[in-house]
Amino acid sequence: MTEPVERLFPLYSRMAYKALKHVLLGPPMRAMYEVRTEGLENIPSGGPGIVAANHISFLDSLFIPLAVPRRVTYLAKADYWDSWKTRWFFEIVGQIPVRRESAKDAAGALEAGCRVLENGGLLGIYPEGTRSPCGRLYRGRTGAARMAARTGCPVIPVGLVGTREIQPKDAKLPRFSGEVVVRFGEPMVLTQDEVDADPLALRSFTDGLMYRIRELSGQEYVDDYASKPKRPDGQDARAPAA
Repeated sequence: MTEPVERLFPLYSRMAYKALKHVLLGPPMRAMYEVRTEGLENIPSGGPGIVAANHISFLDSLFIPLAVPRRVTYLAKADYWDSWKTRWFFEIVGQIPVRRESAKDAAGALEAGCRVLENGGLLGIYPEGTRSPCGRLYRGRTGAARMAARTGCPVIPVGLVGTREIQPKDAKLPRFSGEVVVRFGEPMVLTQDEVDADPLALRSFTDGLMYRIRELSGQEYVDDYASKPKRPDGQDARAPAA
């Protein structure tokens, strides 16, 4: 099935996405890993939606599209385009590079996400903004809420379990076996009228979204952002003590 959002990408990208999902990556991943999907009925069969998940491994962006029948487009960190080792993959599957160092960059990311949604696509997003440094769930940023209010689309919370055990954040290569659970929660909706009426609506919605994700993933929640302050010895100050 061809979706309207695919017109945003060149033909080679559309073909590469399908080849990777259905031939080159999908079947081998299903053979190596035991993947269980729950709540797939919460993904809309058509039209826009935001798939908002916890982020505990690089592989998260592979397991979610593997579980969802429709195309999922991610806003990926522009850093991935700075190296040829990762640039080719993100370009060929039609992901969208975004920089978030400034307010202008953040606005550009929101515009790119809304463009996907306005073309009826599913947008994949990690509200924490980065992978968890220690496996816990961190405070969400309000980008998903802003795009949902602007476009009127639902936000589907997702809890991933098991991907960190297969490939932790600092691991160069994944394990070639393991169990993964992808849990989709009930859609959440935020209207622009609610945002206009309440200056705290975006924050409240985002906190509620993170609570849903915590229920689905079973993670411990940290009410702080997932940026990584460093101790003088260079270690992550937020990592649990050994």
